[in-house]
Amino acid sequence: MTPRIRELVQQSRIDVYGLGRDHATWEAAVDRFAQSLIQECLLALEPDPMAAEIDYAVEEKFYRRSAKKIQQHFGVEE
Repeated sequence: MTPRIRELVQQSRIDVYGLGRDHATWEAAVDRFAQSLIQECLLALEPDPMAAEIDYAVEEKFYRRSAKKIQQHFGVEE
């Protein structure tokens, strides 16, 4: 679990104890959830392949920059 995701879990006061006594089990579950959420955010940013060529190029540039910033913010590798 990345430090930023751990911090967000603490801030949200998620009750992770229902996932079992094993620290690694609930940490893995929270990490999988966070990774899925980050992936959904990245998918929402993907450029529209049906857009005009110039629009697609602008969207793709925006997507790549935004995706990199999101991944860096959360400490997620590409």
